[in-house]
Amino acid sequence: MKNRGEKSRVIVKSRNKLIPVLVISFFSLVFLSLASIFIYRYIDYSIHKNPSITKIQSQWNKYDYKGAFETSSFLIEKKLLNNTVLVYRGYAAFKLATASLDAAESQYYINECIKCLRIALMNAKAKTVPQIKYVLGKAYFQKNIICSYHYYADLVVKYLEEARNLGYKADDIPELLGISYSDLGMPRESISSFCDALLIRESDSLLLSIAKQYYKLNQFSASKQYLFQIISRVQDDSLLLETQTLLGKIYLDEENYEDAKEIFESILLKNENSADAHYGLGVVYEKSGDLVKARAEWRKTTKIDSNYEEALKKVYR
Repeated sequence: MKNRGEKSRVIVKSRNKLIPVLVISFFSLVFLSLASIFIYRYIDYSIHKNPSITKIQSQWNKYDYKGAFETSSFLIEKKLLNNTVLVYRGYAAFKLATASLDAAESQYYINECIKCLRIALMNAKAKTVPQIKYVLGKAYFQKNIICSYHYYADLVVKYLEEARNLGYKADDIPELLGISYSDLGMPRESISSFCDALLIRESDSLLLSIAKQYYKLNQFSASKQYLFQIISRVQDDSLLLETQTLLGKIYLDEENYEDAKEIFESILLKNENSADAHYGLGVVYEKSGDLVKARAEWRKTTKIDSNYEEALKKVYR
């Protein structure tokens, strides 16, 4: 009985010692957890409050392109030639330019994009060069759209071709090259690029683009093959009218006035304000010897489009 009592007292003492240890351990864990959370939040706050490359990267990953651009504005003053800052600033500027509905604002961002990426190219790592050139090519393409001219088509071709030759792959490269080669008056190269684009994504607009380039080369038969293909399946009315208009012009060039008359009249049934159709119909009447009807159609053309050069020449000759 005595031994049992001693054992009981030992167990009680052990329990009494264990409880404070557990309590101390519990509060230590709570303290360490709170301290860890505090330290993490402090570091995270410090990083995101102050301008830094880490902050730009975080903003970029969150699609906060405006924030990334503004953060880069602070860093660019201290780190003018920092490649990472320049690249993120250029990429963010491109995103902002393409999203803006204000022409002046879009122009500002696209100029910043081009400036930053061209500087970044001077000391960029080899693995980043292809993508930088790809974005530069797209930036010059966007600049053409903003300016409504084609002054930069050669630079679009330069950077997109270089990016592609360095192994960079993007689905929109062939179509952008096709448009830019067309702007440069290089229809054969344009056709080649548009055909590459067709392998990625077939569309009626691409088929029409190819038909236009064959028309420029006076390869009417090839152009008509694409136009007939579009007409047989197109569901977009505006694209159909554009396709029929080009087909009508080809018929005029081929001196196929009967089919030309039919297609221009078909266009005017759907859109009586088609300047091209009125002009083409006027040419048909002229070739048939009916100058009264021809002049009437050309006058309609100039009322719709006062700058329609061919019609103006016909009316006032």
